[in-house]
Amino acid sequence: MSARSKARKRALDLLYGADVRGTTLQAAVAAESERAANEPARRESWRYALEIVTGIIDHREEIDELIETYAQGWTIERMPVLDRSLVRIGIWEIMFNPEVPDPVAISEAVKLAEDLSTDDSAGFVNGLLGRIASVHAG
Repeated sequence: MSARSKARKRALDLLYGADVRGTTLQAAVAAESERAANEPARRESWRYALEIVTGIIDHREEIDELIETYAQGWTIERMPVLDRSLVRIGIWEIMFNPEVPDPVAISEAVKLAEDLSTDDSAGFVNGLLGRIASVHAG
């Protein structure tokens, strides 16, 4: 697994955990930053995970607006927590990280959905991110 793939998984863990526990992302980032500082093996993947989560914090309103606009028939609240977190990561990479090509952002999110979520999640994540990427590119 590449360093960026590991970082995406760490960002997903952080987003999911904060959502499930009802804590702020800022508190989750602070706790994970402390753990990463004390575990040298975790530092490399933490840099990009932190960039993802910080980017989602900074652009949360715009990201969630895109979800509400393009998630046909789904509200943010109705989405499974894991899928919502995956989509937020994918949207941040598509919209705010020019270093990651849109197809890579989509593929990575779909792979995590296939590995970690429901049978229908990969298709949902792929369709939603694909719609957003096509609008973003156009």
